[in-house]
Amino acid sequence: MKIFLYYFGKARDPHANAMAEEYIKRSTRFAKCEMREITLKTDPFAKHPSAMKVLLDPAGKPLDSAGFTKLVDQGRDLLFIIGGADGLPPDWKPRADLLLTLSPMTMPHELARVVLAEQIYRALTTLRGHPYPR
Repeated sequence: MKIFLYYFGKARDPHANAMAEEYIKRSTRFAKCEMREITLKTDPFAKHPSAMKVLLDPAGKPLDSAGFTKLVDQGRDLLFIIGGADGLPPDWKPRADLLLTLSPMTMPHELARVVLAEQIYRALTTLRGHPYPR
């Protein structure tokens, strides 16, 4: 299984980006994980045709950590995409396998990246019986 976390826009807060990178780095102990910035020219659907496409959207489905762990435990490659200040390209949402919200509250995209990266790490450690999630 491979996990990809793609996002739009440069990270303005180096501390938030460092936190997200740290959780992705920790996650690589359990699965191949990568985080990268993308642009509108990128077509992640073509690049990862067999991956489950999970787009973050304020109107998406909320999951608790246990539900998120079940999502990660499906055995498929996962592609998470976080939109920029203007959200996601409108034609991408219908192509998603799942629209996911992290919270009903609005948060900076850098913080959403940290929260998502931490939840990926939490799910992987839960599945491996690691003591982190207690």
